[in-house]
Amino acid sequence: MYKVFKFGGASIKDVESIKNVGDILLSYDAEKLVVVFSAMGKVTNMLEKVVESYVTKSNDSIEKLQDVKDFHDNILSQLFDEKHAIYDEVNNLFVEIEWILEDDPNQEYAYDYDQIVSIGEFLSTKIMSAYLHQIGFANKWLDARDLIRTDNAYRNAKVDWKTTVSFVNNQIKEKHSVTQGFIGCTSENFTSTLGREGSDFSAAILAFALNADEVVIWKDVPGMMNADPKYYSDATLLDKISFDEAIELAYFGAKVIHPKTIQPLKQKGIPLYIKSFVRPRESGSKISEGIATSPKIPSYIVKENQILISISDTSLFFIVETHMSKIFSLLSKHIVRVNMMQNSAVSFSICVDNDAHKVPRLLEDLKNDFEVFFNDGLRLYTIRHYTSESVQSLVKNKDVILEQKSRNTLQIVAK
Repeated sequence: MYKVFKFGGASIKDVESIKNVGDILLSYDAEKLVVVFSAMGKVTNMLEKVVESYVTKSNDSIEKLQDVKDFHDNILSQLFDEKHAIYDEVNNLFVEIEWILEDDPNQEYAYDYDQIVSIGEFLSTKIMSAYLHQIGFANKWLDARDLIRTDNAYRNAKVDWKTTVSFVNNQIKEKHSVTQGFIGCTSENFTSTLGREGSDFSAAILAFALNADEVVIWKDVPGMMNADPKYYSDATLLDKISFDEAIELAYFGAKVIHPKTIQPLKQKGIPLYIKSFVRPRESGSKISEGIATSPKIPSYIVKENQILISISDTSLFFIVETHMSKIFSLLSKHIVRVNMMQNSAVSFSICVDNDAHKVPRLLEDLKNDFEVFFNDGLRLYTIRHYTSESVQSLVKNKDVILEQKSRNTLQIVAK
């Protein structure tokens, strides 16, 4: 039975980190492994800048691409002899981007995004596969586009599960395989992506298809914490989490897990471990069926860069079902996910990620039928299993714009 390991960009951000991952994998050499890698370091962000320059015709996309080349050249020069075949493989991947940049942008931003940004994962996996061979960890490099079939919803592609299961079981035969996270392929053979930070989901898809023993997501934190240490210095490790609680935490924006990751694992009863690549011997967090979340303490989630959009009828008439239908139709059209919503007699408010490409188009369409107001530059705070003390601590010194409370969850939108 296979185990599926996933390493994110932070785990392979430089040569020292890459060697550390190599050591971890060598310690599991006896296991049957499928290893999923994200792009290295901040390469996805760098490639997003290339896309932005390309689609806006800013004339500096080649310069921004050079930054990506320099980053990888620096790593290659420290890991491989200058005559190693990996140099040609990496160069060929950059040529693919250069070919795209020579043509005019496609009318659909999301399509261009997927064709360019996905190269980050191909770069990282080519380099990692070659390096792992070099240190004695035999492996087969696999193209995720031959494994995961999706629809044409670029930047947020939906998985064709039946075809994917067939592809995965036909392709994955070796003891050790290396492939890309985040990436799929349409029936027309165009590259698609599964959504930002979608590599966790890729690992879950492969585990589901293979009926894997377990999935391990390797992070720079000890495991799944009750809060992001970036915001909360007293963040505590949750050593056991039920599938249902993990789904809730991921849905509300816990960064440790991509929201879509848990469901396929829950369906097959495949346990998920969150472990530290800094301290790989520590047990980390286990997410599975039939266990109670431990310890039982409030969990805090912070989402940055939020925009609160308030929508009302132009004549200030009641917000009725037909209005709601129209609003959700437009949200679906622009692939904008609602993080929080609240309805009153004459207005409907939604809090969403302030995506620079999706939200302006959504606002434009909404204004055709509604009166629209918005506040941006906001944060969305969520507490799962809140207590009166945790609520008081959260709202202290904050300018709260919107608050919503259910039996187990409190959310506030604040400046």
